[in-house]
Amino acid sequence: MRPTRSVIILLCPMLVLGFLYYSAGRLQLRTPVQKAQPDLDSLRSTGREVASVYDNQGFLHKLDGKLPLELQYKYGNLSKGECKPGYTEAKMTSIYPKFLKPAPMFLDKNFKRLSKISSYQPPFGVKTQEKIIDNILDGTKIYSLGSELDSMSCMRCIIIGNGGILSNKSLGSKIDEYDVVVRLNEAPVSGFEKDVGSKTTMRITYPEGTIQKLERYEKNSLFVLSAFKPVDFKWLRHIVYNKEKMRKMEGFWKSVARVIPREPEEIRILNPYFIQEAAFKFIGLPHNNGVMGRGNIPTLGTVAITMALHNCDEVAVAGFGYDMSTPRAPLHYYEKLMMSAIKESWTHNISKEKEFLQKLVKGGVIQDLTGGI
Repeated sequence: MRPTRSVIILLCPMLVLGFLYYSAGRLQLRTPVQKAQPDLDSLRSTGREVASVYDNQGFLHKLDGKLPLELQYKYGNLSKGECKPGYTEAKMTSIYPKFLKPAPMFLDKNFKRLSKISSYQPPFGVKTQEKIIDNILDGTKIYSLGSELDSMSCMRCIIIGNGGILSNKSLGSKIDEYDVVVRLNEAPVSGFEKDVGSKTTMRITYPEGTIQKLERYEKNSLFVLSAFKPVDFKWLRHIVYNKEKMRKMEGFWKSVARVIPREPEEIRILNPYFIQEAAFKFIGLPHNNGVMGRGNIPTLGTVAITMALHNCDEVAVAGFGYDMSTPRAPLHYYEKLMMSAIKESWTHNISKEKEFLQKLVKGGVIQDLTGGI
């Protein structure tokens, strides 16, 4: 009995000390955890805040147009008015981190390698049209802007919209200073040079928007097709191989030109990826399984701007924006049609498209010379 009692007497202090040590350890362990929990919550909260910095399309919510510090350092020493290499890409990436620049302006003989357009039918891709596109490209032979522009280390582009807001702005001389001047559809130049300039690098259009009066074409410019449906490629093949007779003009919603005063080497096909990207990524229009449907086609002006984001160092626009609060204002700079003539479009979503363009202006990605966006 004595040995047992002795053992108990010895063990009791040890048990007490062990209990105290264990309790102290628990307290020490618990304290950091309790302190760490708010930190974890803070991190989670920060994570939620980071997520909310961007909208559903991936653009920054707060756009002030200010240059990030790294861009201030990069472009701060350039003289005023000097072209800023890579500026558009840098600004676009700063407000839309998912932006990837590589996207060729026009289709060339390697277009089948462009995976982004291979699985979509027109207008978002080239699926089912590969053979006819190959045939067209065999005839055009050249697939770039041309040697002079291709060799530029910094290229400034301007997209000219057709809005009446261009009237009486006297921007013609400023527009002509840009390296690349892009015009849309049948918007005329002759007689409007004071406001819209006289220079045209390319005219992007679809068959129904093409100039039909030959005398209204400028002397030198590239003719660029933006195809929205398969029959558009058949029409372009007719234009390139003008010996072919296109007996029936079916599949168009209005009359189309049968002759374009351009040599095959002056004809291009716009990369349809720009339609796809503008619709689904930038604006957030309905995907509709990749098929043209109600309200999921961007306007040609926005398609042209999207093209410029990928291929120009600086981008400006003029003649964009409709002010529906002034129904008697001119709709286009070249005709008397008024703003009240605008009707709801089956294919476009003008309000959502305007939201996208406003992001580009507020973020300083593009410059709006007429202030209509």
